[in-house]
Amino acid sequence: MKKNTTPGGNLLGKLYCNLFGHHYVVSNKVTGHIKEYKCAHCQKQVTTDVSGKLSILTPALREINMVLSDMYRKRQQRIKVVQNAA
Repeated sequence: MKKNTTPGGNLLGKLYCNLFGHHYVVSNKVTGHIKEYKCAHCQKQVTTDVSGKLSILTPALREINMVLSDMYRKRQQRIKVVQNAA
């Protein structure tokens, strides 16, 4: 039996999203304010941009989010060390 799937998700999921809209779930927490989301039905990926709106997750934005996540994580670790020392 042949499945009706595409690399970006299945056809029924895309039809559902066209009719009712996307159902985004958090797929990656970059910082407290920036997150990456993935649609539960069609697998479309988006992220929050500088103004807080959802933007399509491009390879450039994915790389920016990875660097930002590393910087945020390191800063949080530094803050914890300073607070524990004080």
